[in-house]
Amino acid sequence: MIEEKGGSTQILERLMSSYGVNTQKDLAAALGIPANNISGWTQRDSVPGNAIIKCALDTGAELRWLVSGELAKASFIRGADALIGKVLYDEITSSGGKPVLRRIMDAYGFTLQKQLCERLGISSGTVSTWVRRNYFPGDVVVTCALETGASLQWLATGKENQKKSLDNEHNVTSIPKKNLNDGVLIDTGFWSVDLSIISNVIKTPILISSNTDLWIIDGSVNELSNGLWLLGVDDKYDIYKVALLPGKKISVNSGGDSFVCMDNEVYGYGKVAVTIGKNF
Repeated sequence: MIEEKGGSTQILERLMSSYGVNTQKDLAAALGIPANNISGWTQRDSVPGNAIIKCALDTGAELRWLVSGELAKASFIRGADALIGKVLYDEITSSGGKPVLRRIMDAYGFTLQKQLCERLGISSGTVSTWVRRNYFPGDVVVTCALETGASLQWLATGKENQKKSLDNEHNVTSIPKKNLNDGVLIDTGFWSVDLSIISNVIKTPILISSNTDLWIIDGSVNELSNGLWLLGVDDKYDIYKVALLPGKKISVNSGGDSFVCMDNEVYGYGKVAVTIGKNF
């Protein structure tokens, strides 16, 4: 028998989430097995592969996600048979509590509820209330979808349309877009781009647009180093060329103007990974 060892609790939670059930007893019924089988899996910390495969075939859940919790980011085209109106609303609100919490945590890549609480600035008691009351946290689901790129349909219902969009086939993702105007950053929505064309690994890509150029920065990089940076200087932002100097000093240059300061006197918003010049 094929078995997936380790992390049985998380795998079982994903199986329950996919079937839309909240208890191991209901999961056993969905799999067509005795309830004590699942207790045995938990004790051995091992889930049979055939149960995982059956769940994938029954529900359409992604096999890789069921096994590892890793979710391929995707957006989907609504099929002709997609639920609408009250039927869709009822399905969404009935899939709250532990199942939706499991999906949110996997979309973020978190293993602990504490990580989710710290990320969103919410209390552990709030999360416990979701589980206890089988509550659907719609605002958190939307936040998660926008931040991680996970399918909103999957986050809300645990189900995915079989028809994947052209964007997904070409690895297109949406990244935040900000306009840089007179030292002020203004949110202007999102930009769809295929980041696979960039050799650099960009953990938190953000598009910065000005009247002259476009830059893709990595917002996860904040420790200053040599190169181009989006810096905050006295609450005003601009793109600067930074060079490290002895004594924790830096040389900062922009358009021919330069100055030297301590590295803690400016704020590194993110390092420039790609520069795109405008020819018009």
